[in-house]
Amino acid sequence: MIAQNLHSLDLAELRQVAQSLMTAAAERDAIIERKERELAFKQATIDKLTHEMAVLKRLKFAAKSEAFNAEQKSLIEEALDADLAALAREIERRTPGKNTGDKGQAKRAALPPELPRTEHRHEPDSTTCRCGCQLKRIGEDVAEKLDYLPGVFSVERHIRGKWVCTQCETLVQAPVAPHIIDKGIPTTGLLAQVLVAKYQDHLPLYRQEHIFGRAGLAIPRSTLATWVGQCGVQLQPLVDSLKQMMLKSPVLHADETPVAMLKPGNKKTHKAYVWTYCTTSYDAIKAVVFDFAEGRGGQYVRDFLALDDSGPAGWRGKLICDDFSGDVAAEDMLCPQA
Repeated sequence: MIAQNLHSLDLAELRQVAQSLMTAAAERDAIIERKERELAFKQATIDKLTHEMAVLKRLKFAAKSEAFNAEQKSLIEEALDADLAALAREIERRTPGKNTGDKGQAKRAALPPELPRTEHRHEPDSTTCRCGCQLKRIGEDVAEKLDYLPGVFSVERHIRGKWVCTQCETLVQAPVAPHIIDKGIPTTGLLAQVLVAKYQDHLPLYRQEHIFGRAGLAIPRSTLATWVGQCGVQLQPLVDSLKQMMLKSPVLHADETPVAMLKPGNKKTHKAYVWTYCTTSYDAIKAVVFDFAEGRGGQYVRDFLALDDSGPAGWRGKLICDDFSGDVAAEDMLCPQA
């Protein structure tokens, strides 16, 4: 059929067909090349994250870690566990088609039966099958989530009924509600409590473990650290969106404060910095973004504001900062001398 159609075309029409085929082939090759670059970039990112996880595991289980006192070791292990959980979640998210089942995972202990329980029932919007028959309830799935109010633990029982049509054997069930940690036991309230206590109230996780123990359920600090790391990955898009909204402001404040950073391998600390960027009091959105850096040079400001050494390539505006030379170097890129 195609050959017959080609025989009926004149020379100009054949050239047009050939040109369209060449254009389609070029577009297909461009798509394949782009996909290959994306796959190579994703694999490089996965390899980088896997290497970082291996380094963190060596730091955690190395013999030199025994030289720290109990409190220092507890704080270091909390940070390492949180980072390991965040890296594992990021690798899982970036690996397409990876089986994330429960194979190899230890069975979670049941929540204490003496804790008060609140039932949340989830049923289908309609119990009538698409064939017109009435569905029959044959069972339910129950998932328990651990919730916390200051000083009191409770359990949320999410009950999802199973409904089946006896005629066409169709099974209907309400979908699982989204959670911050898939298949995890903490509610959003408990996760918020852990994060606020750690970062706002400056309570290390080993102290929170004791506080939760007095409330009736001692959650291991390793579990708390895993929750913190997974929450960090889930909150990163919110941080990125806040940064993008903040960079739309024509005026920003910037300043840095020193923090002690443990140098891997030599048991010594050196001075690192947490940079703070915020909008002015006149902006509709009062945004503050913290950025960790190992130094206070102007390159860290340029990286955050997406500035290139050859000239401004990102944010343009007025940066209000102190008279430190690193800040001035970054400011010169924003307002080059005529």
